[in-house]
Amino acid sequence: MKVIYDKESDTLSIILSQGKVATSDEVREGLILDYDKAGHLVSLELLDASEEIREPESVEFALATEPAPSLLKEKPAKYGK
Repeated sequence: MKVIYDKESDTLSIILSQGKVATSDEVREGLILDYDKAGHLVSLELLDASEEIREPESVEFALATEPAPSLLKEKPAKYGK
């Protein structure tokens, strides 16, 4: 994965894979998703990034050692032990 901020064009790009972009979809104004021929997401592009992100020049990267609590699924309750 690669994150690029172009200060001159004020564009933040997040490249998820090296696949060739076949189609693009502007899902909302200024947010473009790029897909490969198979329909897999290749990259995201945020136009006018400084209007959306406080410090687009700064990127924080972290690897989670445990799943975030919101991603954990609750086990169904067992009835009638």
